Amino acid sequence: MTQELASEGTTVLPAGARSLDDAVPLDWVATLRVPGPERDRALATLHALLERAARHQVHRMRHLLGAGDRATVDELTTAAADGALAALLAKLDTFEGRSLFTTWAYKFAILEAATEVRRRAWSGREVSLEGGERLTDPAPGPEQLVLAHDLADAVSLALDEALTEHQRRVAVALLVEQVPVDVLADRLGTTRGALYKTLHDARRRIRAHLTAAGYLPATSRTGAR
Repeated sequence: MTQELASEGTTVLPAGARSLDDAVPLDWVATLRVPGPERDRALATLHALLERAARHQVHRMRHLLGAGDRATVDELTTAAADGALAALLAKLDTFEGRSLFTTWAYKFAILEAATEVRRRAWSGREVSLEGGERLTDPAPGPEQLVLAHDLADAVSLALDEALTEHQRRVAVALLVEQVPVDVLADRLGTTRGALYKTLHDARRRIRAHLTAAGYLPATSRTGAR
């Protein structure tokens, strides 16, 4: 992966360095913990690495940006690298040395880049949080159509009766409208983890409701709260 990313950037390694992990500093964690010139140099080298990884990911997801130009790619790349560096430093003490430090760092850049692209792709798009949508999926045959509408009605009823208003909003946005979880977290002012927990609870309640109504076998695990 390092060779693949290297072709995306222009960062020059210090003389004699065979790879980014050979570059000064050799002990990333220790150097990044102590303020001073060495830490500043490490931050600059690390940011360049994160920017290259982020640019690679932005290019992979560029189709989501439509007519995004070079300036857009550069903007998203920089934002992702900045965010990745901040996230990495906040979790520096969690690095266990099971992989190269730079390999560990790549993950932060890739995640942040993917998040930035999704945010940009959804920028300006309306996200309905009403939760009152009717879930229908027309089928080709009359009998299948009736069954599909019947199940859709049951699911819609479960959304209305089994879920709290917040659970319903989250379930509709994530499951029906396919809103990216990080975008929804931004809109609602919450976290990805909190949304995943809400969705998990909502699914359990919906399953319990459908089981009680006879749409799912009674042996299914329900455990709604």
